[in-house]
Amino acid sequence: LYNKNNYPPYAGGGGFIMDGLLAKRLHKTSETLELYPIDDVFLGMCLEVLKVSPVGHEGFKTFGIVRNKNSKMNKEPCFFRSMLVVHKLLPPELLHMWDLV
Repeated sequence: LYNKNNYPPYAGGGGFIMDGLLAKRLHKTSETLELYPIDDVFLGMCLEVLKVSPVGHEGFKTFGIVRNKNSKMNKEPCFFRSMLVVHKLLPPELLHMWDLV
């Protein structure tokens, strides 16, 4: 379905932050491209047209977090304080994290 060897840089699923002007530009650009079935990649395709490169941030844990489940640190709000998006948490783990924060 994709006619290039590599996908363009894109923001991994789970969440991202952008300003309103970029969102409007992405909307207009998205209407000019054929819809691609992987939403993350489609966003990258739109960003590529706009010549905008996504920037990584340590607070976005789109591949989950590595932690020792027995560590006391996991029960401290400070463990989560710098995280903006955390992927792969089960619902009970997510509720526990929000209770801590």
